Amino acid sequence: MLEKTLVIFKPCTVQRAMIGEIFQRFERKGLRLAGMKMMWLTDEILSEHYAHLSTKPFFKRVKESMMMSPVVVCCFEGVDAIAVVRLLAGPTNGRSAAPGTIRGDYCLSYQDNIIHASDSPHSATIEVNRFFKPEEIFDYKQATFDYLYANDEF
Repeated sequence: MLEKTLVIFKPCTVQRAMIGEIFQRFERKGLRLAGMKMMWLTDEILSEHYAHLSTKPFFKRVKESMMMSPVVVCCFEGVDAIAVVRLLAGPTNGRSAAPGTIRGDYCLSYQDNIIHASDSPHSATIEVNRFFKPEEIFDYKQATFDYLYANDEF
């Protein structure tokens, strides 16, 4: 089944001028871009997005870090896209992420860890809807689609 998932290129990625290099990994894997925009995150949207961390002592620091510069938010689609993106990203802590993963190759931080990636189908639906209006998500057939999957995989 085709899934949509959210990826946020964090301020550390924007500031290090690595958006294109990391974005290319998702494209090369075969994920289809369904939506993309650059934006400043507000305290309001971050309080909603990170509500599950609101009781943690680092909550304020996380929000401040995410407001240091604009971010790039993307919606990617593919078969098992959520798991695929999380596998490409690697574990949250860049210091323990394996080489070859995005975090393993590009970061040393637990917090400034290059990207945010949805962690479940439920979260992905909520997060895509949080950051994109319905008219900002595009449904189209990617020219390479027939060469990415066997016909019984989607």
